[in-house]
Amino acid sequence: MNSTVTNSIAMLLMPPGNLLLLSAAGWVIALRRPRLGKSLIWLALIALYVLSTSYVSSRLLQTLEPAPAYPLADNSAQAIIVLGGGIYPAAPEYGADTVPAAVLVRLRYAAHLHRATQKPILATGGNPDGNPTAEAVLMKAVLNQDFQVPVMWVEDKSDTTLENARLSYQILNAAGIRRIWLVTHASHMPRAKMTFEHAGFSVVAAPIEFTTGYKPTVLSFLPNAHALADSSKFFHETIGSAWYRLKFLLGR
Repeated sequence: MNSTVTNSIAMLLMPPGNLLLLSAAGWVIALRRPRLGKSLIWLALIALYVLSTSYVSSRLLQTLEPAPAYPLADNSAQAIIVLGGGIYPAAPEYGADTVPAAVLVRLRYAAHLHRATQKPILATGGNPDGNPTAEAVLMKAVLNQDFQVPVMWVEDKSDTTLENARLSYQILNAAGIRRIWLVTHASHMPRAKMTFEHAGFSVVAAPIEFTTGYKPTVLSFLPNAHALADSSKFFHETIGSAWYRLKFLLGR
């Protein structure tokens, strides 16, 4: 199953896709069993509201995130791996492809770790959306030009976190490197750490962008698109982790 098919299925299992499917099922069922059908439609609408509030979405993401810890407290890692996370294609302000904001913050932290440790960096990310330039190539350019930080290795063939891990291991194992700092978002860290450890690495987690906040306000309970996107991220990581565990169990 290629990444396009896998991602398409995943999108239907995450909000709002799964809620639209539930609502559509309700409409169909209502033709024969009106009460049950209407109940499913109301369930979809209520879930849409709940998942669109920042109060709920932030708490969902916090269940995924590891406890905050300073990665440099463990200075035993031999290299830094920073994961890609998409491309900003044909960016008008730069006149070329570049990295999106989510990847930029990962690169910033990888640069911070490099300056503190002088350990080499591996950038990993292919072109799952069919872009002409791989994510890792763009990541290297940003680290070189904007942060004045060198990149020792580029892994530019992977389309998934699982491939990130396995192809990065092939590169670093050949260099005698097994223990790494792994840089990615806090909500993505559990799945990424599990996958890289399964590939053979010993991982020191270096997560970024924890879900933080102050006391809830009225706005915390009003629906907004950003909160729905965060809830979708929770479903993406939860489903992705379950899928990878199944693959590992099956020896794939």
